[in-house]
Order: sequence, then structure tokens, then C-alpha cells
Amino acid sequence: MTATVAEGDAFVAQFDPYRRELLAHCYRMTGSIHDAEDLVQETYIRAWRGYSKFEGRSSMRTWLYRIATNTCLTALEGKAKRPMPTGLGAPSSDPTDDLVTRHEIAWLEPIADTELADADDPAAIVVGRESIRLAFVAALQHLSARQRAALLMREVLQWKASEVAEALATTTTAVNSLLQRARAQLDEITPSEDDVVEPAAAETRELLAKYVDSFERYDIEQLVQLFTEDAVWEMPPFEGWYQGAETIGTLIRGNCPATKAGDMRMVATSANGQPAYGLYMRNEEGVHEAFQLHVVDVRKAGVAHVACFFDLRLFERFGLPDRL
Repeated sequence: MTATVAEGDAFVAQFDPYRRELLAHCYRMTGSIHDAEDLVQETYIRAWRGYSKFEGRSSMRTWLYRIATNTCLTALEGKAKRPMPTGLGAPSSDPTDDLVTRHEIAWLEPIADTELADADDPAAIVVGRESIRLAFVAALQHLSARQRAALLMREVLQWKASEVAEALATTTTAVNSLLQRARAQLDEITPSEDDVVEPAAAETRELLAKYVDSFERYDIEQLVQLFTEDAVWEMPPFEGWYQGAETIGTLIRGNCPATKAGDMRMVATSANGQPAYGLYMRNEEGVHEAFQLHVVDVRKAGVAHVACFFDLRLFERFGLPDRL
């Protein structure tokens, strides 16, 4: 591989503006921020190797997405899908049963909003909230890799079916078939987004303030009142998931290490375009240490879904300290 310095500079200048949106695309495809980063790097290498042959018949953006998509498809061959506990197919769990850990499962991971856009340039956010929300990414995991690719290119990237067919080296008819099956599956498993409320709305901020207050004062009764009647709570790597406000309250009372006000503290962040919080638990020395990351789905009726992640590596990715 030979290239001039000028060619290298030209390639980097054209590639870098798309790095964040390519990361979002690879994340949607894989459900893992760690895998997505590796795949963007592989996309960079493949694009660099083929840059001298890039003739400009399509835009640089289209060319890069084509490479990234096929890089993802290759990486996903033979790999298990990344589920959430609700995606394992088991019914809602009894909150009084013992918690069962499944470390052998590669669980879905959340993504920090700071990974997707420059904090100094909000206009640089290249993905709509609905295309990166945790529920949508989790639903994508129920599709085959090629169905995911077709759906994302057609409905998120807004490509023509013929462009998707070219990227996937197939026919328009085959693409339309993939899309039909993918949409049918998503309609069965994806919750309605009609009553999603914006995180910045005044009523949302008030509800979230009460959510934090409930944990920090260990007021489980108040917390239960914030959930919708059919709210869902799940927390990988534990395989169980729990539905219903009272069920969630029973689960927390029976399993949370906290016993009194002040045992827990929460620090706000954001993930998948949704409100998120790093929860810190006070240890025996009185220091609050990283415990779990909450990604919260708020609807008009209240908190509808909480995904709690116990992977403490996420705290660093979200810019959160190990201890307070």
C-alpha cells in the first residue's frame, strides 16, 4: 500500500466528519459500543486501503456507510445477538425469587450521548432520538444482521431500496423482502413511542428530580408512585425482568444494599438520547462507590422502563467518577 502525504491528509479530512455517525451506525448494528469502536477503526482501515480507487460515483458518506455496513455484517457472522433480559423470552420474574446472574451472555450495552455528538456543537447530533433509543436498539437485536442492515439503511439513513441493494450486493426485490420481514418483527416487539416525552420538558425534569430524590432518601413508596402501572425494570447481567410498579418496589426493598437515606447518591448523565444516572452506593467506610448505571424511559404517565447496568466500565465511558 503506497500513498502520498497529501492523499493521506485528504482521506483523514474526509473521513473524520463522519466518524461519530459511523459509530452510531455500528452501535445500532451490534448493540455494543466496544464492538462499534473496533468496527469504525476497521472501516477506517478498509476505506484507507481502497481510497485510491474511490472514484466519487457516490458521495464519500455513502461509500463509507457501505464499507461500515459490510464490516459489521462480516463481524456479526456466527455471533450471538446481544439481548436485554426482556429479550430472552422468559415471562416477568417474581421479585422475591433469588437473582440469577448470566455472565456468559454478551448483553446489550448503552451508549453515552457524548459519544454521538460534540458537546460544543449540539447541531452535530446526526441521529434522531428514536433511532438510538435503547428500546429500538434492543428490538434490532431480534432481527438477522442483514435485516438490521437493510432496515437501518432504508429507514434511518433514508437510502433508496436500489442503493441498499447495491450495498448488500443483492436485488431490490430481496431488500424489500428483508424490510417486510424486519418491519413485521419490530411491530410485534417494539413499544409505541407516541407518548414519549422530551427529557428537557418541565414535567419530565420534575419527575426525574423525584426519581433521584426517592433513591437518595431511600423512599421506595415515593419511587413506586412514579412508575407507570406496567413499568418494566431489568438489570443485566441478572436474567430476570420485572413488570409493575409494586413488583419493582418489592424487588428493590428485597435486594438493594441500601437501608436508609444517604446510602445512595445519583449523578445525572444521558444515554441513547434518554435520561441516565450513575448510582453510587455507600460502602462500609462511608464512601459512595460506583454501583450501577440507570437508563430511564419516561412517558406521559410516568417512568415506563428502567435499564440498570452493572458493568462498572460504563462509568468511565460516561465521564463519571469511580467514587464520590
